[in-house]
Amino acid sequence: MKVICVDDEPLAVEYTLGQCAQLPEINEAKGFTDAALALDWLRTHPVELALLDINMPQVDGITLAARIKELYPQTAIVFLTAYKEYAFDAYAVHPSGYLLKPVSLERMASELRYACGGSHTAASAHIRVKTFGFFDVYVDDRPISFKLSKSKEILAFLVDKQGLGVTRAELFAAVWEDRAYDRKQQKQIDVYIRSLRETLRQYGAEEIMEMEKGILRVKPDTFVCDAYLFYSGDSDTINAYRGEYMSSYPWASMTEAILYWKQRTDRI
Repeated sequence: MKVICVDDEPLAVEYTLGQCAQLPEINEAKGFTDAALALDWLRTHPVELALLDINMPQVDGITLAARIKELYPQTAIVFLTAYKEYAFDAYAVHPSGYLLKPVSLERMASELRYACGGSHTAASAHIRVKTFGFFDVYVDDRPISFKLSKSKEILAFLVDKQGLGVTRAELFAAVWEDRAYDRKQQKQIDVYIRSLRETLRQYGAEEIMEMEKGILRVKPDTFVCDAYLFYSGDSDTINAYRGEYMSSYPWASMTEAILYWKQRTDRI
């Protein structure tokens, strides 16, 4: 895992990099005391995790986090700060974690597992579907790149339905909720579905979805999904959930609320 640490205090950067060196999950960690320089470096060096101080001059950590998310939406953000009053503002950029300094190695390791979550089972799967945070699909740890964003959203909606069959009309009502399902839109949705199936074939993942007599569904037994592990009671996955589910899609808010309340109940 590649990590960047940004803090205007040199000793804080040194301390955090020292912790990173002791965590086997991290194979590369880069530190900066200047947020602007860090952002310039990030433009050509993507990372999986960003450890950011919040209270920094010129470019604060929250602003930096937002810019990192623009470059790399899947980068996990963990804020390290001595000021707990920043927590509310920090969550506006959907971080994966928030730690108060000084941070112990044990707490850092725990937060890292949550931020880049998923159990060992999920990590070792041939096809892995990630729904916590942003939606993504991986084949042998290689992310699938969808030609059309709506094709990706269609697959996300089918994953959310957990194998239940969905008609084109039902799919359209969820994904294009403010449009009429006329002949033009029916043709358009067929274009997105064809593109989706083609992309899955290209990546060798066509088995995760089936379509029969106009009904589309995913086949849950063909892939590992963090949300499905959550529903099954997997404790690591339940603990890894940080309150974000398919963040790009408004229709996912209901499931997000269900996951939140289930997590609270399971922890009681």
